[in-house]
Amino acid sequence: MGLWQRFTLIFKSKANKALDRAEDPRETLDYSYEKQLELLQKVRRGVADVATSRKRLELQIQGLAQQEVKLEQQAKAALAGGREDLAREALTRRSGLHQQIADLQSQLGTLQEQEEKLTAAAQQLQTKVESFRTKKETIKATYSAAEAQAKIGEAFAGISSELGDVGLAVQRAEDKTAQMQARAGAIDELVASGALTDVTSMGKDDITVELERMASESDVNSQLAAMKRELEAGGDKPQIGQ
Repeated sequence: MGLWQRFTLIFKSKANKALDRAEDPRETLDYSYEKQLELLQKVRRGVADVATSRKRLELQIQGLAQQEVKLEQQAKAALAGGREDLAREALTRRSGLHQQIADLQSQLGTLQEQEEKLTAAAQQLQTKVESFRTKKETIKATYSAAEAQAKIGEAFAGISSELGDVGLAVQRAEDKTAQMQARAGAIDELVASGALTDVTSMGKDDITVELERMASESDVNSQLAAMKRELEAGGDKPQIGQ
């Protein structure tokens, strides 16, 4: 397969997919129904045209029949009046009318057969069109329901996907929180056990720390003694709660 043929095949394939996505079967069904209605209308007009032609033939035959009767009466009257020549002429014309009536009756029979066939075809076509309309509406309703269900499914799928991402984020947050809690607990244990040295006492040995503690206590005791002397010298003792 040549490059151009491959390109043409790919183009047609993509075009068919695009048309398939764009095609709405409900619109196609409605269009088919409209075309069937147009065909039914044409058949009905055909029946009406044949019926009109039949009616004209019937009227024409009726008129010729009346002329035929009139010529017969005129032939009798002419013969009674001794005018055999006129009677013969009237009968000759009557014979010609009779032949015309016979031809028209033959045409009338053909038109009647055509009218009956077209009428039967129109009735059958109307039945099929009505059946198609019912089926069309059923298919459209089914398709609409399926389309709605598909959209709901797609919506749920999208929500499920988003919830899945949220679930992963929550799981990661919980894992990080647990790691941080474990780290904080481990540091507390290390501090309590003395494995980690307090930064405030870095560079000082135990003796220095103890001396500083004793000096701090001595300073506090001196301050308390001075306060007591001041209170005794003043002679008044503060009342608790005043």
